[in-house]
Amino acid sequence: MIAELVSITLILIGLLFFLGAVVGLLRFPDFYTRMHAAGKGDTLSTLLILLGFLVHYLQDFSLPRLLVGAKILAICGFIAITSPTSTHALMRAGYDDGVKPWGKGDPGKGSRDP
Repeated sequence: MIAELVSITLILIGLLFFLGAVVGLLRFPDFYTRMHAAGKGDTLSTLLILLGFLVHYLQDFSLPRLLVGAKILAICGFIAITSPTSTHALMRAGYDDGVKPWGKGDPGKGSRDP
């Protein structure tokens, strides 16, 4: 009973972070702030949802379930490393390509140099 509540709570919080990332993608003014919202929201929400699945799956403890739980933890570690790394690589590529960051009072949204 407690494990079900914990897993449901983790999954719902993860979904809220996904919603926040989507709102950030739609509302933020330029490439860099949008990538920041997507990178942070995607990583944290995916980890929370996977941990919710892990808690739900490990309610009935057995060796096969423990092995699947270890795989879920390995996936969490992989996501925790690769998602911020890929976000940084995309932002760096945008910077190297000349995408300007948005500044306060800028009329345009993250435009390129002419």
